Amino acid sequence: MLFDMDGTLVDSERVWGIALAELAVHAGGVLSDTARLAMVGTSMATSMRLFRDDLGQPGRPEAPDVEWLTTRVQELFSEGLVWRPGAMELLLAVRAAGIPTALVTSTGRRLVEVALKTLGAENFDVVVCGDEVERPKPDPEPYRTAAALLGVPISSCVAIEDSPSGVASAFAAGARVLAVPAELALEPVDGVHLRSTLTGVDLEYLAGLLRSRHG
Repeated sequence: MLFDMDGTLVDSERVWGIALAELAVHAGGVLSDTARLAMVGTSMATSMRLFRDDLGQPGRPEAPDVEWLTTRVQELFSEGLVWRPGAMELLLAVRAAGIPTALVTSTGRRLVEVALKTLGAENFDVVVCGDEVERPKPDPEPYRTAAALLGVPISSCVAIEDSPSGVASAFAAGARVLAVPAELALEPVDGVHLRSTLTGVDLEYLAGLLRSRHG
């Protein structure tokens, strides 16, 4: 099992939105809703480029903004994260069944370590962070890396994602993809199973997704 984090397991995209809005004010501007939504599921580098362009400050130094944003999100993460509907129940069921499990996220390791206090580090055999791959989502590298570290063929994995970037990454990697949108609407894509929530998703359901691929 391959789980995305932000917007999939926990409602952390809202937290990112708060911090990004505050950073925009800090930079003397206002972040548009369009730019914020375009950042969902992307790497830090992509998000910061969208941020600068939206504020009309393309030459703005990136490193200080990344540090400011990371520190603020870390503060907010430390206050506790809210699980997405059905996510905790599914994760615990997967772990109880002894299924190899990875967390595959665009978020950097520093923040993931804080989030794992809510998610439970013991619930993942492998954690692949956005700052630990050369080509982050939507490239397939993060999901291929996770499957390789688990020692499981990617074709035997189900990946759960909430964003277009994440869905593209998992699908291109060769995983069976379950898409559960949060901040962004997702258009139906051939080969991607779309649900409105993880509530009701169980081991039998996941097994059915794999059978539908191999059948």
